[in-house]
Amino acid sequence: MESSAKKRIYLSSPTMHGDEQHFVAEAFDTNWVAPLGPNVNNFETELAAYTGCGYAAALSSGTAAIHLGLKLLGVGEGDVVFVSSLTFSASCNPIVYEKATPVFIDAEPDTWNMSPQALERAFEKYPNPRAVVVVHLYGTPAKMDEIMHICERHKVPILEDAAESLGSTYDGKHTGTFGRIGIYSFNGNKIITTSGGGMMVSGEEALVKEARVLSTQARDAARHYQHSKIGYNYRMSNIDAGIGRGQLMHLDGHLRLKKAIYKRYQEAFADIAAITMNPLNPKGDANNWLSCMTIEQGSKVTPDMVMDALEAENIESRPIWKPMNLQPVFAAYDFMSHNESGISVGEDIFNRGVCLPSDIKNTDADMDKVIGIVRGLFQK
Repeated sequence: MESSAKKRIYLSSPTMHGDEQHFVAEAFDTNWVAPLGPNVNNFETELAAYTGCGYAAALSSGTAAIHLGLKLLGVGEGDVVFVSSLTFSASCNPIVYEKATPVFIDAEPDTWNMSPQALERAFEKYPNPRAVVVVHLYGTPAKMDEIMHICERHKVPILEDAAESLGSTYDGKHTGTFGRIGIYSFNGNKIITTSGGGMMVSGEEALVKEARVLSTQARDAARHYQHSKIGYNYRMSNIDAGIGRGQLMHLDGHLRLKKAIYKRYQEAFADIAAITMNPLNPKGDANNWLSCMTIEQGSKVTPDMVMDALEAENIESRPIWKPMNLQPVFAAYDFMSHNESGISVGEDIFNRGVCLPSDIKNTDADMDKVIGIVRGLFQK
């Protein structure tokens, strides 16, 4: 009897191609199954060449990369760090690891990324932050010209959280390569994956060398085990790096498929006035990691109705990230809104937004099904 179970349509799941197995098998054949090894070295070199970042250190997660990046920028107890509010908590947690104080910066409506206006107001209130953490949300580049100009004027370094935006460019330059330090994530739902894992990158070789030291328990260059500072077990394994090398070979293909998904949704919902797709930066080229939409305030259809209707058909969707200034764990910290009064931009996007299925393995029939369900809600 044929199963009545409905096919699962995912938000964004890993896509393997077979090349990954070649590098993983090589690691097994040579017994390089521990952290470090040829795959790690080559993955760093290959990603640095792809992005033009200069130097790269392969780590256990994007969060680990942010943590080490903050330490390398001198962030410590009592320091203030400005950070995008409309993001995932991993962008902010490492600030608190170091007992520093996050100040959350609202999004702006043009790209959903850090608002330059709110950032300016933050500098007026807190003139001496230690660093600014800029997130490229859902793969769309932030307004880096304006943000960099503000930070350069105040002589404050930028750490770019490009966890979601590998392959995205702004003015022809890869996200993650504008700040003094950048990071990428290779979590299972990202545009390429190493199962878990991340990368810290910089144009400054000394910073990346120090990241490698700190990520391997900060062992001194001595024959015996000697440590002069606190280190971390943050290095990527040779197995995971092998997966990453195979994935990187297909990144350009993944980018084309992600763009096609966004365009398909954009065209499918063009005649529904209540739906607006997540905005793209005209000065950039987004990787379209996730395609998202917002629903007009007062519409008869709500985001929860969309997500419930999709889930009823075994289709995965998600709310927009809940802004960090609304999270209970960060309730004590300051927030700079883009708007002079009323609801913040980030809260408005959260209230009205849905992340749509953006898996590159989705077939035309899968896309038709998702689109049909959403359109059907608005036609009732």
